[in-house]
Amino acid sequence: MAGNNGGPWGGGGSSGGSGNRGNNQGGDDNRGGGRRPDEGQIPEIDELVKKGQEQLRVLMGGRGGGTGGGRGGAGGGGGGPQLTKGTLALGALAAVGFWAFASFYTVKPEEQSVELFLGEYSATGQPGLNFAPWPLVTKEILPVTREQTEDIGVGGGISSDAGLMLTGDENIVDIDFQVVWNINDPAKYLFNLRDARTTIRAVSESAMREIIAQSELAPILNRDRGAIASRLQDLIQFTLDDYDSGINIIRVNFDKADPPASVIAAFRDVQAAEQERDRRQNEADAYANNALAEARGQAAELLEKAEGYRARVVNEAQGEASRFSAVLTEYEKAPDVTRKRLYIETMEKVLSRVDKIILDEQTGEGQGVVPYLPLNELRRGGSN
Repeated sequence: MAGNNGGPWGGGGSSGGSGNRGNNQGGDDNRGGGRRPDEGQIPEIDELVKKGQEQLRVLMGGRGGGTGGGRGGAGGGGGGPQLTKGTLALGALAAVGFWAFASFYTVKPEEQSVELFLGEYSATGQPGLNFAPWPLVTKEILPVTREQTEDIGVGGGISSDAGLMLTGDENIVDIDFQVVWNINDPAKYLFNLRDARTTIRAVSESAMREIIAQSELAPILNRDRGAIASRLQDLIQFTLDDYDSGINIIRVNFDKADPPASVIAAFRDVQAAEQERDRRQNEADAYANNALAEARGQAAELLEKAEGYRARVVNEAQGEASRFSAVLTEYEKAPDVTRKRLYIETMEKVLSRVDKIILDEQTGEGQGVVPYLPLNELRRGGSN
């Protein structure tokens, strides 16, 4: 009975593990008479754990104990890991490597970094390798050349009525536009704006409403889109510069300007009526310009004719007066000759304009001639 109280493996109650193993091996070739097949695995696992502890102790700088001491729990050299100079050097080297990894960083060409000394702005890092001694100095890397966009209006997806704006002539217009921006000062961008995207949207929408409120509907829909986009970009940039935001507005894309969908049919009817009115007004203006030009031409022609008639009459009168003066001078010199010459010239002018037949009654050849009256010629002359 005393032998059976030694333990579940049928051995004695001795604490020496090697003695038990010897008794078991000497008693029978089989592993423990009457044992279950799985009962022999537990001492092997215990051995593996002890060997692992011993190897760890050696790696940590301790001395390995004897086999018996290791198994008995009373090791000869040391009971735990010991710190040596090699271990301390290895730890210091690892700490330096970790500190260097946290302190050196790379900035890409399209980026800039902001270095913070205990949370306050210290410097701006340029593209390439930079040094920020951690943990006193931390960094924030920002993309400064990348173009970022903000869509405002119905297409923006934030608010369905963000693009509905009131014009100066009390009409409502639905506007979609896009603001393209980037960062030109990372330090101002980080410290002066809490939410940059929300700020840009609010400033852009406010500036567009201000411009639309000063404009009429028709120019917004037709010819003034480019001018509005340019003015909007300047106004947004001025406001953001006043905020000291560090943001640069690259361009503004004016995508759409239409009446609201609920009134677009009526608006198109109004537009068609206005176009018809403009067409008829243009036709009336063209007719008026044509009639006015024709009347002015006729008036100028009459004035030219009157001026020519006046000049001709004056010149004729002056010529007649000069001729009369010349004739008077000659008459005073030779009255008879001049009188006869004037008579002959006058009869020549008178008789040259009529048809005539001259009969000399003093000669015998003219006797018996019967005058002929041309009735047909007289009738033709009367009809004219």
